[in-house]
Amino acid sequence: MTAPASPPAPPFPPAPLNQPIWGVVLAGGLGRRYGGADKGLQCLGGVPLARRVALTLAPQVSALAINANRHPDIYGAWGYPVFGDQRPDYPGPLAGLLEALGRSPYPWVAAAPCDTPFLPPDLVARLAQALAENPGEVAAVRSGGREHPLCCLCSTTLAAPLGAYLDGGGQRVLAWLASRATRWVEFPDPENFRNLNTPADLAAADLGKGQ
Repeated sequence: MTAPASPPAPPFPPAPLNQPIWGVVLAGGLGRRYGGADKGLQCLGGVPLARRVALTLAPQVSALAINANRHPDIYGAWGYPVFGDQRPDYPGPLAGLLEALGRSPYPWVAAAPCDTPFLPPDLVARLAQALAENPGEVAAVRSGGREHPLCCLCSTTLAAPLGAYLDGGGQRVLAWLASRATRWVEFPDPENFRNLNTPADLAAADLGKGQ
């Protein structure tokens, strides 16, 4: 696997404040922890996880799309454009992010994974503000002592270096972000970034009335 390069030096892309942003829900995984089921379509309180994320993210961006490799008819019925990965064998969420960066009609992409249904309503605004105060290529979430790298705001200039990273066999999101000019943004409530990675996580959230 190609070793991450050193973070690039300035100049950085113009900050995303007052610029249009494309939102993308990352729902292209194989659902291995869900026994192969499409994770984005598993329901919490009767609402699919990916739809919950979409409904929270959509008001925060200029336009929204969903990255999904299965059931495009179901996702498309929600009223958002749907696109799949172009790389074979679904090499992970970075493949979906790469496709989003290449397709975006705007210079910035705000991404969130489909298994984080409790996202805060100021997610994108806070990430954009962080890049205005400390310019870089990407802003990502840290909360409760943990990084949540797929909750991020990325410049589309990252498409080429991300493609090169994947071409070199890289898959780890944190390793890739370590090679870029990443700004980590602290959010106060870890519950906003709670991942429902497994059926047990989903059941616990339902029992806890996580609506």
